[in-house]
Amino acid sequence: MPGSLEPLDIGIQIPYHFRCPISLELMRDPVTVSTGQTYDRSSIESWVATGNTTCPVTRSPLCDFTLIPNHTLRRLIQDWCVSNRSLGVERIPTPKQPADPALVRTLLAQASSDSIPPHSRLSALRRLRGFARDSDKNRSVIAALNARDLLISIVFSNESDDLTHESLALLVMFPLAELECESVASQPDRIAFLAFLLSNSSIEVRVNAAALIEMVVTGTQAVENRILIGSTEGVLEGITTILKHPLAYPRALKVGIKALFALCLVKQNRTKAVSAGAVEALMDRLADFEKCDAERALATVELLCRVPAGCAAFASHALTVPILVKIILKISDRATEYAAGALLSLCSASEQLQRDAVAAGVVTQLLLLVQSDCTERAKRKAQMLLKLLRDSWPDDSITNSDDFGGTDVFPF
Repeated sequence: MPGSLEPLDIGIQIPYHFRCPISLELMRDPVTVSTGQTYDRSSIESWVATGNTTCPVTRSPLCDFTLIPNHTLRRLIQDWCVSNRSLGVERIPTPKQPADPALVRTLLAQASSDSIPPHSRLSALRRLRGFARDSDKNRSVIAALNARDLLISIVFSNESDDLTHESLALLVMFPLAELECESVASQPDRIAFLAFLLSNSSIEVRVNAAALIEMVVTGTQAVENRILIGSTEGVLEGITTILKHPLAYPRALKVGIKALFALCLVKQNRTKAVSAGAVEALMDRLADFEKCDAERALATVELLCRVPAGCAAFASHALTVPILVKIILKISDRATEYAAGALLSLCSASEQLQRDAVAAGVVTQLLLLVQSDCTERAKRKAQMLLKLLRDSWPDDSITNSDDFGGTDVFPF
C-alpha cells in the first residue's frame, strides 16, 4: 500500500484514504459495499454495470449490491477541502441521495390518480422531475416503473394545463420505445395537440412539445406517420418559430434544429418546411449553433436545397452563399461535406450563384478541401463543384494566388 499521502498535480498532497481505489481520484460521493470497502459512487456503479460481481480491492464476491453512503468519510473529505482552499482545492458538494424506488412508485401513483387533488398530483410530478434532473440512475429508476406510459396518458388526457405541461417536461427526459412513439405518431389528434402546444405563451412548453415531436419522428419507422406529423398544421411553423427565439434560451436552438432535421429527413416534409420559414431561420441562426447542432443545421440546409422551393429560397437569401463558403473547413468534416453539398445544389441551379460563390472565395476553399483529410464524399462534392465552376473562374484566380503557388491541384 502507498504511504498515507500522495502528491497531486496541483502541488499539494491528498490523504490516500480520500482517493477512490478504482479511479485514484478524490472521492466526491463515498459509498461502502458489502465487503466493507469504500469507493466513489460513480466508480463502483460503473464497475458493477460492466458485469463485475466482486469487490475491486478484496476480490471477494459482493453478496449484494447495496451502496451505503459513507457520511463520515465524506465530511472528512469536505473538511480537508475547506482547510486547503487557499491552495486551490474546491469543496466537494454534498451529493444528493438516489431516489428510493418505493417513493418513486408512490409518487407515480399519486400523479396518475384522478381521486387526488390536482395540486397534489402536480406536486408529485414536480418531485419526480427533481429526481430525474439529479442523475441518470434516478431516471432509470423512474423509467423502470412504467413512468413513460403513465406520462403519455396524462399529457394527452385533457388534464389541467399545469398537469399537462409538467408531465410533458418530465416525459421528454426519457428516451421513448418504438411502440410508445407509434402510439403518439399514429393518432392525428395527439399530433394536433402537440402542434397546439407549439404556440403556447411559455417557451419551455413550446420547446418541450418540439422535443417530444422530435423523439416521436425519430422513433417511428412508419414513413406515413412522419409525413403526417410534418403535414399537421402548425408543426413546422411552430418549430421554425422556436429556432428564431432569442439566444437567452439556448435549449430552443438545440431542440428546434433536432426537430427540424428529423422532419426534413422525409422528402415530403421539405417543401412544407420551406413554406414555414425554415430557410430564413436557418440562415439567420447558422452562426449561433454549437458544433453538433451546426452539423445538423447544415445537413438540413443541404436537404432543403434538394427541393426546388428550398433551392429558390436559399438562392434569394443574400447571406446563403457567403456563409456557406466561409463555413467550409471551419467546423468539422461532416459540416464541410454538408456545406459543399448545399453549394453544389445551389450552383447547379444558377449561374449567378456560381459567380457569387467564386467572388466569395469558394475556389480557394475547395482546393484546400480536396487536399485535406476530409471525407471522400466531401472531396467528391468539392471536385464536382470545382468542375461546375470552372467557367466562372477569373483568369487569375489560381495562377496569381499566393496560396497555391506550385500546387499539384489544377482546374478541371
